[in-house]
Amino acid sequence: MVDHPRRRPVRAVRLRPVGDAELELQYRVVHGYRRAFRKAGEGPPLVLIHGIGDSSATWAELIPDLARTHTVIAPDLLGHGDSDKPRADYSVAAYANGVRDLLTTLGIESATLVGHSLGGGVAMQFAYQFPERTERLILVSAGGVGREVNPVLRLVSLPGAHLMLSSLRLPGMRLQVGLAVRLMKLLDTDLGQDAPDLLNLVDALPDETARNAFIRTLRAVVDWRGQVVTMLDRCYLTEGMPTMLLWGDRDSVVPVRHAFGAHEAMPGSRLEIFEGAGHFPFHTDPARFVALVEEFTATTAPADWSREHWRELLREGSPGSARAHGGERELREASERSAT
Repeated sequence: MVDHPRRRPVRAVRLRPVGDAELELQYRVVHGYRRAFRKAGEGPPLVLIHGIGDSSATWAELIPDLARTHTVIAPDLLGHGDSDKPRADYSVAAYANGVRDLLTTLGIESATLVGHSLGGGVAMQFAYQFPERTERLILVSAGGVGREVNPVLRLVSLPGAHLMLSSLRLPGMRLQVGLAVRLMKLLDTDLGQDAPDLLNLVDALPDETARNAFIRTLRAVVDWRGQVVTMLDRCYLTEGMPTMLLWGDRDSVVPVRHAFGAHEAMPGSRLEIFEGAGHFPFHTDPARFVALVEEFTATTAPADWSREHWRELLREGSPGSARAHGGERELREASERSAT
């Protein structure tokens, strides 16, 4: 049995106020495509990366608090929110490149990355591709640390998903789905914890262009068997990089057992469980979320990357070693222990 991590006393810091104008969307054109983002505050850079189908608006209520101690940058990933939605590369690696290029245009050389769901996978990929630009990782209900995922997402990855998503926009369907959501909440199911937020994601796909971008993104990371992309075989590379995992114990999208497996696979990582929370713990308990982020960034030093250390890690964890291939086994073992 895995003991739940002990909650540490945390206290949010309050500095300067943040004006409403700072929370408004701004835009940069990168590689010919318009990228939307929110930027507020002063201090060490903190990048908030949203999940699939979502946008920077998911962080809106947290940005004013976080911006009192950080320069907060919250992008709308390409194909999401107010960013352009071209027929383009929507892979995790491409998103990591896009985050790097946006930060470069803003004059930010390195930052702490906070990634939720798909954004967690993007944050891990960013740290893998650009370790010299990554100060810390904060992974929130992150994808990319196991194969399992909610069956609904596997279903949407199949052919015909366009028609299914389009049908949710038909007259009367929104009411029926809303009633189903309320029923799931009344029955106190795990999916009921996340259903309202997931329903908002459907509302964020108002037209065919948005739905096409969503499906391309989903199929880059999920197929009928589950998650396609996993970083477990490279988690050992986070050694020396301050890493914190935040998870809801009732996550219906990426089960909490993934958190325990990732925690074991990431040397020196810290795990915080939000009891009673689903896939969006920062919505369930925003005060605790902000306090944890502020405490973590204030009490850890940025990663000190060096080419020599990176080379050493790669050699020690090269293919064929138990360390590199133990990730999936660790996830299974942690899952079994947490279930006892």
